[in-house]
Amino acid sequence: MDFLHDLHDPDGLKRLIAAGGYLLLFAIIFAETGLLVGFFLPGDSLLFIAGFVAANGEKFGVDLAIGPMILLLCIAAIVGDTVGYFIGRKAGPALFSKPDSRFFKRKHLENAHAFYEKHGPKTIVLARFVPIVRTFAPTVAGAAGMDYRQFLTYNILGGIGWIVSMTLLGYFLGEIPIVEKNLDKAVVGIVILSILPMVWHAVKEKKAAKSRGASLAAPSVEAATKESVN
Repeated sequence: MDFLHDLHDPDGLKRLIAAGGYLLLFAIIFAETGLLVGFFLPGDSLLFIAGFVAANGEKFGVDLAIGPMILLLCIAAIVGDTVGYFIGRKAGPALFSKPDSRFFKRKHLENAHAFYEKHGPKTIVLARFVPIVRTFAPTVAGAAGMDYRQFLTYNILGGIGWIVSMTLLGYFLGEIPIVEKNLDKAVVGIVILSILPMVWHAVKEKKAAKSRGASLAAPSVEAATKESVN
């Protein structure tokens, strides 16, 4: 129970990262992105605090170099999503009839499926920044028969973008004293910040859809006007 509590507590995460180092970070990122049971793991906050710990290694008695850490975690994220994709390809529709258990909730899979239906292949990038959805998105893509080459491209782009942005934010902000004193608030802010790409994409799509609707309506209005004149 202490381990689960520490996973969702900034101070607890600092202790876990200091104790487990690269291996623990790799395992958590891989499990969250590649295994359906990893949906409860703290991806964004973990990455942010990992960057923070790397910037303040002397304080925690640990030597985590930011460069090797980013490289290792990019590999974990990309390999994790790949495993999730092939789970979906192999299990397919059977996953959607799998009963709920302590570490599996079908509603999470269904929510990820709805997200995929809405955003298509771009889901693999956008989902990286959405807790829970990022765990199930690659599996849904595999079950939907998404072309693997296309999946791999989005997987690499999303994995690198997510890891680099979150860890570097923690690394550079970690050198600011006020951030260390308010780490819990900083983590909440980072989680909110992490979903902004999805919000921006949704707003952009909504505007594009509205614009397309207006352009389709314009000829109809013009035709109706001409007809009434005649």
